[in-house]
Amino acid sequence: MLELNKSGTDRSGPGRLPAQGPGPDGRPAGDAPRTGDGDAAERVPLRPYLVAGAILCALYFLYAYFQYSRFGSPSWDLGIFEQEVRAYAGFNAPVVDIKGPGYLILGDHFSPIVALLAPLYWLWPSAESLLFAQAALFALGAVIVGRTTQQLLGGRSGLCVTVAYGLSWGIQEAVKADFHEIAFAVPLLALVCRALLLKRYTAALLWSLPLVLVKEDLGATVAVVGFLLFVYGRRLQGALLAAFGVAAFVVTLMVLIPAASSAGTYDYWQKIDKNGEQDVSMLDSVLGVLNSSVKIEMMVFLIGITAFMALRSPLTLLIVPTLGWRLLSQDSNHWGMVWHYSAILMPVLFLALADGVRRSRDSHRPWLASYAKVAVPVAAAIAVAMTQHLPLRDLLRPETYRTGDARSQAARAALDAIPAGARVETDITLMAHLTSDRTVYWVGGAPGTAPDIVAINLDFGWSRPIQDPVAYAQQLHPEASYRLKHRGGSFVVMERTSPEPAEIPGVRGD
Repeated sequence: MLELNKSGTDRSGPGRLPAQGPGPDGRPAGDAPRTGDGDAAERVPLRPYLVAGAILCALYFLYAYFQYSRFGSPSWDLGIFEQEVRAYAGFNAPVVDIKGPGYLILGDHFSPIVALLAPLYWLWPSAESLLFAQAALFALGAVIVGRTTQQLLGGRSGLCVTVAYGLSWGIQEAVKADFHEIAFAVPLLALVCRALLLKRYTAALLWSLPLVLVKEDLGATVAVVGFLLFVYGRRLQGALLAAFGVAAFVVTLMVLIPAASSAGTYDYWQKIDKNGEQDVSMLDSVLGVLNSSVKIEMMVFLIGITAFMALRSPLTLLIVPTLGWRLLSQDSNHWGMVWHYSAILMPVLFLALADGVRRSRDSHRPWLASYAKVAVPVAAAIAVAMTQHLPLRDLLRPETYRTGDARSQAARAALDAIPAGARVETDITLMAHLTSDRTVYWVGGAPGTAPDIVAINLDFGWSRPIQDPVAYAQQLHPEASYRLKHRGGSFVVMERTSPEPAEIPGVRGD
């Protein structure tokens, strides 16, 4: 269980590594000598972790790139984020037409930190640049987690935890889910946890501040960082940071997002208080936090990937805010082990593993002290074993690299039939391939716009099969007329034949 003051480290001064009991050779317990001073970081080699990070970055990007090249994006999110970054790169307001014509994305999720990708987008104006950025940010988290672990535990523990983190299901599923803003939170949280473990409390405070710019709910996580600082003896810093986190959380959800939203409210409250059309009370939401086997499975695997040693560290408290809203949500997409929602928990849990092992090595319970010696390789073995059921396994399959199949060729032919600069209404299949140089709308989500092109994949998985694509386009936009321009495989491109409307919703004239 969590132990706040039972690590044998309470008397260590700020910036000092925790005291360890003597080993058989008279050195501190563990595999490497401890210096106990702020120079410990310089005594841990950086190069092995940079190499491991580069390998992980390559694996993540390779998977994401070939998924993108095979037109296999699982959601509209990559297109949404490219529209946002493209707007920032052009020094414009972050309007995302995929969410609706003229939709200001800060009224959906508050993630202004995404603007940092604008310089990369100037050099590489494509959705692929976002996929690379995410791969690099995830890999940076591995470097921080692994090197910190070696500072704490010595020996080969750091590289073992690097592997365990790098192959963890939370990271792999996030790579599969394409780009999301939480990629920025992963290295930031790793740096926060590292600073807490090394007793660099001011650094922990400073690294936690940008989290409120990553996503609206992370203000609550910042408040927990403040609570930990308070418990660790930095009472003023902790109290101020906790107050800042709570204030940022409240102001973002109650003021900033509603101000940017056309609806004047935070839409995602409905994820908690509505199940479909049925209202759900907060009491029912709280009582139902573990009312699904999917939720329980996720909880078990979250802690299980650390060989359950994360439970020995107070750092685990940092996962509570994210887990809290996910378990309260009525949306089953938030409950399980898929999508990107667990990625930000991975650096916390694996550094909690390192802290848990450190706290347990000198335990008065012999079984726990013995288990602490093998917990790190056990966690690495779990990660490797689980990978056979996770996305990166596909990198071992030849079909992953085949981007010249009939479906992909038909999709590229459809893209070629859509002129640059056109306003296009489309589904997920082609979306992220169009957002770099076209105005893109979600199919059915842009009434009254009469887009230049309606491009659809007939095999997308429509609730009703589309028998007549032209009639479907005109059903979407009765104010316009369309004709078939291109058809190949399951991909159909229709172009507008009637004049462009004088006024287009969400588009202002010069």
